[in-house]
Amino acid sequence: MIIDETVLCCSLLGAHSDYIAYHNDEWGRPVCEDNLLFEMICLESFQSGLSWLTVLRKRDAFRSSFVGFDFYNVAKFSDVEIKKILEDRKIIRHHGKIRSVVNNAQRAVQLVEEAGSLSAFMWSFEPNRNLEQAQLGEDDILVPNKNDEKWAASISLSKALKKRGWQFLGPKNVYSFMQSVGIINDHLRKCAFWDVCQQERALFKRP
Repeated sequence: MIIDETVLCCSLLGAHSDYIAYHNDEWGRPVCEDNLLFEMICLESFQSGLSWLTVLRKRDAFRSSFVGFDFYNVAKFSDVEIKKILEDRKIIRHHGKIRSVVNNAQRAVQLVEEAGSLSAFMWSFEPNRNLEQAQLGEDDILVPNKNDEKWAASISLSKALKKRGWQFLGPKNVYSFMQSVGIINDHLRKCAFWDVCQQERALFKRP
């Protein structure tokens, strides 16, 4: 496979085909579907302390274990279902993180009652869209500047979720989540997909 360097230039991920497909087809594209938003924020919690490649390669298994991340169904999981998931060698068998998915599913149901949808709540923390119009340097890397508005937005969302009882979601996890679902476009300007994501974000109807 011939890899276009403009595709990889904003990626600290390496040249794995899994990463490349994710970067090109998903990362930074705006998402409004509640189940997909829930999936991505759960996967970010599993990624903590591990590589994203590990999570990507287990993604289908996670979907199977958590019934497509339908949080209404996951919210009803009992200890029996949790025990069964813990026995599944195809996923990351971290007891605390698995239980947090069930807890967070219950909190997600409550959040829909509060805000109308997960999408409406998550996108309400989108930072100033004009920030991404600024000309970024050619060597900017995907590390959040802890003094900028995007990082502040991730802290605010993390605190708001924690206040509502969500677990295993610190500011770094939340920042990565916001990048992944297009609430923040952190492709570098020299990356071919910066423009792609900006165009999709311009057409995206915010909830």
